[in-house]
Amino acid sequence: MKYMSLFEKVTRARVKDCFSDKNNILVFVVQETQLGKAVGKKGVMIKKLESIFKRRLKVVEFSNDLVQFVKNYVYPIETRVISEEDGIVVIEGADARAKGLLIGRNAQNLRALEEVCRRYFSVKEIKVV
Repeated sequence: MKYMSLFEKVTRARVKDCFSDKNNILVFVVQETQLGKAVGKKGVMIKKLESIFKRRLKVVEFSNDLVQFVKNYVYPIETRVISEEDGIVVIEGADARAKGLLIGRNAQNLRALEEVCRRYFSVKEIKVV
């Protein structure tokens, strides 16, 4: 709660959720249209908050659409197509490097993405092809 409060005070952006991922990165999920305000010009707000929290940060814009949320979460990794059918999300990576980054060692990035998506949506599985 104190992370969310401080984040909102510094950036003036509305935070929906805050949690720490498996790589000890602090993830802030901001409301729709609040990403620019949260990041600041040339990422100045992120740099300021990273020095305050002494941790790496990731800011993700929330979307009520599962496909758009996944796209926002995996950015800046390039993807061709992201589709969802019956709770199964399929991500098509742009190249082999992008697929590797999406999956991660021992599929840890993929499982972390599934865990985050399950916080907001009913997701059975995420696949990378």
